[in-house]
Amino acid sequence: MTEADHRSVASVAGLTLRYGKVTALKHVTLDIPAGIMVGLIGPDGVGKSSLLSLLAGAREIQDGTVSVLGGDMRDAGHRRLVCPRIAYMPQGLGKNLYSTLSVEENLTFFGSLFGHDEAERERRITELLAATGMASFRDRPAAKLSGGMKQKLGLCCALIHDPDLLILDEPTTGVDPLSRRQFWDLIDSIRLSRPTMSVITATAYLEEAARFDWLVAMNAGEVLATGTAADLLERTGAPDLDRAFIALLPGEAGDGDRGVVIPPRDPGESEIAIEAEHLTQKFGDFVAVDDVSFRIAKGEIFGFLGSNGCGKTTTMKMLTGLLEPTNGTAKLFGQEVDASDMAVRSRVGFMSQAFSLYSELTVRQNLELHARLFSLEEARIPARVEEMIERFGLEDVEHALPQALPLGIRQRLSLAVALIHGPEILILDEPTSGVDPVARNGFWRILGELSRKDGVTIFVSTHFMNEAEWCDRISLMHAGKVLVSDTAEAIKASKGLDTLEEAFIAYLKEAMNAGGSAEPDETVRPAGAGGPASALEQKQGFSLRRLLSYSRLESLQLRRDPIRLAMALVGSLILMVVIGLGINLDVEDLTFAALDRDQTTVSRGYIADIAGSRYFIERPPLQSYANIDARMQSGEINLAIEIPPGFAADVARGRKVEIGAWFDGANPNRANTVQGYIQGMHADWISGKMREALGSAALSGNFELVTRYRYNPDVKSIVAMVPAVLPILLLMIPAILTTLSVAREKELGSIINFYVTPVTRLEFLFGKQLPYIALAMVNFLLMMAMAVFVFQVPFTGSFFGFALSALIYVTASTALGFLVSVFISSQVAALFATALLTMIPAVQYSGVIDPVSSLQGFGRVIGEIYPTTRFVTAARGAFSKSFDLAQMIQPMLAMALSVPVILGFCVIFLKKQEG
Repeated sequence: MTEADHRSVASVAGLTLRYGKVTALKHVTLDIPAGIMVGLIGPDGVGKSSLLSLLAGAREIQDGTVSVLGGDMRDAGHRRLVCPRIAYMPQGLGKNLYSTLSVEENLTFFGSLFGHDEAERERRITELLAATGMASFRDRPAAKLSGGMKQKLGLCCALIHDPDLLILDEPTTGVDPLSRRQFWDLIDSIRLSRPTMSVITATAYLEEAARFDWLVAMNAGEVLATGTAADLLERTGAPDLDRAFIALLPGEAGDGDRGVVIPPRDPGESEIAIEAEHLTQKFGDFVAVDDVSFRIAKGEIFGFLGSNGCGKTTTMKMLTGLLEPTNGTAKLFGQEVDASDMAVRSRVGFMSQAFSLYSELTVRQNLELHARLFSLEEARIPARVEEMIERFGLEDVEHALPQALPLGIRQRLSLAVALIHGPEILILDEPTSGVDPVARNGFWRILGELSRKDGVTIFVSTHFMNEAEWCDRISLMHAGKVLVSDTAEAIKASKGLDTLEEAFIAYLKEAMNAGGSAEPDETVRPAGAGGPASALEQKQGFSLRRLLSYSRLESLQLRRDPIRLAMALVGSLILMVVIGLGINLDVEDLTFAALDRDQTTVSRGYIADIAGSRYFIERPPLQSYANIDARMQSGEINLAIEIPPGFAADVARGRKVEIGAWFDGANPNRANTVQGYIQGMHADWISGKMREALGSAALSGNFELVTRYRYNPDVKSIVAMVPAVLPILLLMIPAILTTLSVAREKELGSIINFYVTPVTRLEFLFGKQLPYIALAMVNFLLMMAMAVFVFQVPFTGSFFGFALSALIYVTASTALGFLVSVFISSQVAALFATALLTMIPAVQYSGVIDPVSSLQGFGRVIGEIYPTTRFVTAARGAFSKSFDLAQMIQPMLAMALSVPVILGFCVIFLKKQEG
């Protein structure tokens, strides 16, 4: 080691991290040397990712201390200072990337976050793309890159600011050997240009860990050993790092590992189990699988290897009937695969690349469910489940939930589920990715037993070259085509190479050269600006450039997602129509019928007087009380009038007259309105009869109240409701869009860019908010046009004043969406929560239906402080009361006061680290 290596780039002491009841790190104490490449080795779930996220400052420290680049990572001030000196690439293919953005747009975004001006960004982007061989893919969306290219782009994004510490979390997991080789060659070239840069990387591929300068072996949240690869091999006496890691495992964890020995296959077996004939799959113009043909004998273990995105998984889906081929045929046991033929499909077990069992069900329940899904006889299920539990060593976890299990046991469970119905063919898509060596060896011993003892045909894809060596034959695939199918020994001999990985890479390079694919230019060195002295001057305070970078990001994502954009615009108009017309308080054209027991001219005149009103429509006469019930229950009539016998005589003699009125009370508001109408009409009819009998003396001494409506003289509910719909929709839809914008980043993992870059909370919030404010104002203009020209609601006030109040209001509503997203990580939960938390206060407590002054208790408090209350006032004033700009000042000031309050809560509760 050099003198620089004796310094520590990072150190932890007594570090403990828990996720609920699960302990990810247990009192870890570690000093990581500076200026070298350090590797964390071990399977998934041992704490590597947790440790790296703590070193990067992306996660909160629970117990213990973490020091990075000479300072305490608990200190927010130190994190702000060292953030520009750290680059963090999280686990997962392209997890820190934005899939709808192009390669160049992703790099531009990261360059802006780290303060580059346009010229500097362009220089660095050009150098990095040339060094990674991606210059020709500059305009390709990240979603359409292969796995290896995504990882290279993620590395470019991490390196764009010349970091002193590069943290890589399993950057090559799931990546083919050639892309892995290119990735590490790129890292080596970068280290040549920046010799003082420290690199800390985690990997599950122990064969590549041998190239690291210093290793940290981890298991179950603890450090097993540290040192160079040679140190670990010498300490354990193992021939390779796989065996060394197994030897380092504590207790009996590695004692029983016998390695993998698969007996030779019986050459006499000639029955063909799987056959692909000119199999082709196209997605639009893209050819995923191109004229693939192969034959696999019964009981054979057939390995499928290839570059990322070469069509392996697509081929497997066609063989299982999950995907219909564009051309060609797939056959199982001589019968063409038919997705609807369950008899053939029941002979196949499929284990997908991703864990796909039901996390809410226990191990036993998952097995029982899949046994029933494959129509096993009910009497056979208990014995078959017990057999699978015993065979795969699941006795101790049969009542546990799958998510609580280590990855190796979860994979054994997935295999047991795939075998529950006793299939003759087993198709496995990268089944051991991320599994530790002991569990991987045990898994392959099971596969060998299934093949040799049970005669199960196994078709398996893998990126592990040692696993490929255990297959009877392997097929190498690239760009949808099969390059070669033969035994591992024959493939190595065909290229005159000693290892399968070297032979595989040789075949891939040959295919890429023949197809004109670009490879990295090894002469280019992405030197950045030349070392630590070139580190960018990072503004520790507010930066408009960083803010606008997030605004541009959100704008691009909105433009590239036409469905979300269309729903944001058209959805508001649809809801406006539904709510504006659906919430109609007008009571007109009510149906009624009369039960006339008097049958006189006077009684018929009474009925005709009601029928002549614009409020009522007469239906055929009633015959009985039973007829009243039947017709009112069916909804045919809303009102039934009963005129008693002797009605005309009683009216003529001035006696007391009782008329029965039966109302449909299912809708109380409507029933009360109908009651008022009928009482008023009855009083008017009686007054008319009194005038006929007594002349003007009948009304002497009475006073008449004459009513006039100052606003909305026709008392139409649509004139009142449409202005009230605008505040509801300008609250709900913008709030939903903003809360989903943050929740989506949390779900996809790109929120990590907020955690580990210099962007501040206000820059993040304001930057993401601006595009949605602009979109909300477009919504406002569209809804205004619909209100005036479609619903024909007169607008009488100041448009400028109303538009200004709308701008303030949507600023508040988008901020409310951010406040919800602070506490919620799921997009589905965020959608429901935002809809409920905006709709209920907006409709119930903001004066849309009942005046705020009539509310009591907590409802009154909400009504007084909720911004929708003030915008409802402004909307009704602008439409009906001729409010000018001066009259809108008061509601605008009240709404403007809510904006910093809401955003203040967002800043307080929004975490700059993952909890």
